[in-house]
Amino acid sequence: MNGLKVIGRERIGQIEFTGIEGGFGKGKKAMLVKDIARIHGTTTKRVNELINRNRNRFADGIDIIDLLTSGYFKVVLNDLNFGSKEISNANNIYLLSERGYAKLLKILEDDKAWEVYDQLVDNYFNMRSAVQQGNPSIVANKRLEIMEANAKTRRAGLLYKLAMATKSESSSEAMLALAAKELTGEMTIPVLKQKEYSAGEAAKKLGISSGQKVGKIANKIGIKAEQPGQNEYGRWTNSKSRYSDKEVPQWVYSERGVQAIKSSISKQGTEG
Repeated sequence: MNGLKVIGRERIGQIEFTGIEGGFGKGKKAMLVKDIARIHGTTTKRVNELINRNRNRFADGIDIIDLLTSGYFKVVLNDLNFGSKEISNANNIYLLSERGYAKLLKILEDDKAWEVYDQLVDNYFNMRSAVQQGNPSIVANKRLEIMEANAKTRRAGLLYKLAMATKSESSSEAMLALAAKELTGEMTIPVLKQKEYSAGEAAKKLGISSGQKVGKIANKIGIKAEQPGQNEYGRWTNSKSRYSDKEVPQWVYSERGVQAIKSSISKQGTEG
């Protein structure tokens, strides 16, 4: 074979497949779609169909090689456990790089796909070259690093899903902060996007005659920040003046700010 090397049967846990080096660069690992299909409990035909439907996403020589049609690689397909009937009936015999396999995962979209990917990246795509360098500590450290990164990413993903599902804004913020800590090491509570209302919009929402009256009530109950900034009821922002090109400070109300004004109106029984 030219540029490709069969390194024998590889086994990672219960996963067994044909180990291949080359094709995508010296020492780079690759996998046959035939083996990938079996690992994921599906058929080669289905995986090939998925690839062909998204063929423009796979770069030749970087993500994928068609061993059946490529003139550059003189591959003895029998060495890759392909029978003569299997070869004659095939339209494509695809070989994927690590990057190509990662792209295929996005198309497969099953739980097993990510579980298998973790094992293959940890123990196949990234490990063998370190062993060849004769430095076993690289293998141990790299494996630990990847395992820790994968675990943090999975935890962060779970926290993000929980944050998006909860109806409590404070709980959502707390879970997003924990997700950020998993990825960055810092617990930074993000500012969640929320609806903001100008005085005029708040007046319309509350059925008050003018934005000026909304402002008077807000000042009376003291919900505006005294200095430029924000609080739970809203924030100061710059807005273009209706009477000139200058920008002027304008208080915009959060949902909580609007509700505070509504509550004040209900207590007083008047617009103020």
